[in-house]
Amino acid sequence: MTSMAKTTTIKVPTELRDRINNHAREQGVSAAGFLGRLVGAYDRRKRMEAFGRAFATADDTYWDEFHEWDTALNDGAVRD
Repeated sequence: MTSMAKTTTIKVPTELRDRINNHAREQGVSAAGFLGRLVGAYDRRKRMEAFGRAFATADDTYWDEFHEWDTALNDGAVRD
């Protein structure tokens, strides 16, 4: 079964539309593909920022468990 992607129109200034199209052409993708990449990168950046905030605020309980797992995983086995 083939699924058809639904599309919609968004209003952007002509200059922005042209910039999107130029960047998309440079990357060999459609405008939608280019925007998809941008949004994907933005989503990833937001996840990494959230991870960084969580990591920066880790308490001693977290670090104790981290070290226990680190020790357990470093059992002397030879790895490739």
